[in-house]
Amino acid sequence: MQHDHPLVSWNVFGLDIVFNLSSIMMLIITAVIVFVIAIICTRNLKKRPTGKQNFIEWVFDFVRGIIESNLAWSKGGQFHFLAVTLILFLFVSNMIGLPFSIVSGHTLWWKSPTADATVTLTLSTLVILLTHFYGVKMKGTKGYFQNYTKPIFLLPINIFEEFTSTLTLGLRLYGNIFAGELLLGLLAGLVTGDSTRAWGWIIGLPGLVIWQAFSIFIGAIQAYIFIVLTMVYMSHKVQDSH
Repeated sequence: MQHDHPLVSWNVFGLDIVFNLSSIMMLIITAVIVFVIAIICTRNLKKRPTGKQNFIEWVFDFVRGIIESNLAWSKGGQFHFLAVTLILFLFVSNMIGLPFSIVSGHTLWWKSPTADATVTLTLSTLVILLTHFYGVKMKGTKGYFQNYTKPIFLLPINIFEEFTSTLTLGLRLYGNIFAGELLLGLLAGLVTGDSTRAWGWIIGLPGLVIWQAFSIFIGAIQAYIFIVLTMVYMSHKVQDSH
């Protein structure tokens, strides 16, 4: 079912800038949830972790493994908190729209923020820009761009690669989450639609349960892939060999 989006347009210097209020709201809610998780899991830390502290330490160890598989810890350790924050934020973002959606009239308000291409492409753009920032910071401006342009005939390919990396990183995440929620909406329509025919329940209800579980798996995998690729791109920029 097609729903409208709550859009607000601002005219700035003759340009219309459009904001999706639903995506903004869901990003704020996601950030609050991640913040609350971090506070709860890091309160009353103990030398011998139990319960919620075990969870957050497992996340840190898991992300450390991702970093060490792409970067030496002496260089990659500084990205540890960045990667942990990203994986928690993306996981919650991917999951938050799965249990239900909220539609007012024909306007969709509650959904996963990563089901919006603008959000995922913004995230991927920020990640790519961050890799350039750390590349310059750790190698120096001259050293970074010398390595980036050697040999010179590869410069157009390197520039094109930055655009393709940004697009694939953002659109892969968007496509998987959007398609998952779209199919969940169609299956839910079979169960809750106007039709009272039995086949709607027979097909819709089992499909809804199975696809819900599959979407949780896909959402977790996509958060993992995003972090892995982020660390791969970061290693290309901060290490001596490109």
